[in-house]
Amino acid sequence: MAERVCPQCGAPIDPMATECKFCGERLTVQQTFQQSQPQQPYMQQQVYQQPYAQQPQVVIQQVAPQPVYVLGINPAWPIKNKIVAGVLGIFLGGIGVHKFYLGKIGMGILYLCFCWTGIPSLVGFIEGIIYLCSNDENFQLKNHVRIG
Repeated sequence: MAERVCPQCGAPIDPMATECKFCGERLTVQQTFQQSQPQQPYMQQQVYQQPYAQQPQVVIQQVAPQPVYVLGINPAWPIKNKIVAGVLGIFLGGIGVHKFYLGKIGMGILYLCFCWTGIPSLVGFIEGIIYLCSNDENFQLKNHVRIG
């Protein structure tokens, strides 16, 4: 029997699973029995066997194609500038402005609460340098933003 894979992350999943245990993607169709016929693209064939039934009932559902993201970058992520985030981290990182800019409100509030200790200033300075030195793909994937 063929092993199923998650349409979102590609990880192998249990044939009876309703969601992927790695990425949490809900599976739209639970396949209990798969015939060995070539299928039409974007069609999933599913056979339900009812107890005490002579013939299995065949149900064909149309499934929309999953969007393919380049390097895992979601087009729904907000557009942010890596240089702006780095400069904000270096100069205003002590009060968490760079975190607010990147949409991490909880972390920004945490930086703001502890700004009197000086620790967020040091961490913000280091994060600003990391933002400026990282390549575009790593910055986008780590912070869930797109570079505009």
